[in-house]
Amino acid sequence: MNFKSLTILVLLLSFSTAVYSLHNETTAACAAESLPDRRNLRSDQITVLINGYYESRIPLLQSLAARYAASPFVHTVLILWGNPSTSTKTLTKLAQNLTTGPITLIRQSSNSLNSRFLPRKSIQTSAVLICDDDVEIDTPSLEFAFRIWGRNPERLVGFFVRSHDLDLSRREWIYTVHQDKYSIVLTKLMILKAEYLFEYSCGGGAAMADMRRVVDLERNCEDILMNFVVADMSNAGPIMVAAQRIRDWGDPRNEYDDGNERLRLKEGASEIGLSNRKGEHRKRRGRCITEFHRRLGRMPLRYSYGKSVNSIGEQALCRKGRKLVPCDQNVL
Repeated sequence: MNFKSLTILVLLLSFSTAVYSLHNETTAACAAESLPDRRNLRSDQITVLINGYYESRIPLLQSLAARYAASPFVHTVLILWGNPSTSTKTLTKLAQNLTTGPITLIRQSSNSLNSRFLPRKSIQTSAVLICDDDVEIDTPSLEFAFRIWGRNPERLVGFFVRSHDLDLSRREWIYTVHQDKYSIVLTKLMILKAEYLFEYSCGGGAAMADMRRVVDLERNCEDILMNFVVADMSNAGPIMVAAQRIRDWGDPRNEYDDGNERLRLKEGASEIGLSNRKGEHRKRRGRCITEFHRRLGRMPLRYSYGKSVNSIGEQALCRKGRKLVPCDQNVL
């Protein structure tokens, strides 16, 4: 057996092991006795699910978890660690450092991206925030988004959006960005109804199981599939919310050249990530949309327009000293 064949065999065995582990984990999570009583779910708070994988991001992960846990409208923070190669010693140290507020570290049995949407009995709220370990948002903006979701609980609410479109020349769906509309909310920061976790992981029959397998094969697109699930059930597009301050530390356009300790803490965040390879990333996600459409037999994604803002201030600019600032800053 040559080296290339051996490499392919190892990858296939690893994939099969991950799928088997996820199957067992999903079966347990979907069991009736493992699900919270919907009648007792709290509507005044939210559960935060942070996806963790890269050890270089642990300092940032700890900082984000503590910030979420300190928010009065956050019920629980669950860190879902999906890297099977991380040592027990490293995770034990991480757990010991998570001392601020209601934070729980969960080591998942599989590195499947589908695992971030497993229903969990520890979720005691009607809403959940799905987020990455490299995105930082100000608390008032997150609270505002939670209020928007409370008025639209059947829809997805988020801050980062993309679109689907049809390439007529190639007769396939593409993943893109439109300036005037959107149809996909990313899991960088996504608020959704807790019941959708069950629909994603446990519902949909054979077609949904096939689509979850696409996620595992591509190692991508779990957020797109959740958008399919929610749009199909709600017959509505997502809602984009404007933030006062939001920082994506994983964006490769970040620069760290001012020697600031806060930036050094987060330097590892932009080194790695699926979306850094933009061209291939978009092609892969376009393939996912095409495959999901084919397996589902319909296109449920719906376009939305505009975004929700927390306040409407003055748009004109006035001179203040040597700077141009919004004119309402000059009002005494």
